[in-house]
Amino acid sequence: MLNYKIEDATKKLSIARSLNKYNAPFKIVGEYKLIDNGIIPEATVHIEAFDQIIHEASNGNGPVDALANVLRKALVPLFPEIKNVRLVDYQAKIMDAHRGTSTDVEVRIIFTDGEELWEVYAMSENINFASFRALADGFEYMILKKRDDIL
Repeated sequence: MLNYKIEDATKKLSIARSLNKYNAPFKIVGEYKLIDNGIIPEATVHIEAFDQIIHEASNGNGPVDALANVLRKALVPLFPEIKNVRLVDYQAKIMDAHRGTSTDVEVRIIFTDGEELWEVYAMSENINFASFRALADGFEYMILKKRDDIL
């Protein structure tokens, strides 16, 4: 039987972020933008790291792919240690069936860099925002882990 250890990156990030010495490797400036015409979604983001602001845009096969691509495009030049990071599983679950489409959605993503597996999760009434938050956390976790920062 195949058994793989999947790190709970959201829990580790939450604990690390509670410490006074925590220093995030990058910051999302403002909000992401997502234009999804149902054919070729496009995402844009502003990232602040190393005292510079990077603005990137990218397309994808769907909204989550566009969001992952724009984060990767902005972050990999600054953090080459995450160039092999990729999503291997994505799940979205509604939290209150009585509220229907207006309910909170929990998004869970499992990532790998080919060596390790880690899971992140985020919740929002907006599935795209929950996806974006989880994607950003997945990249942040591996940047910190590769740099032996706190985690």
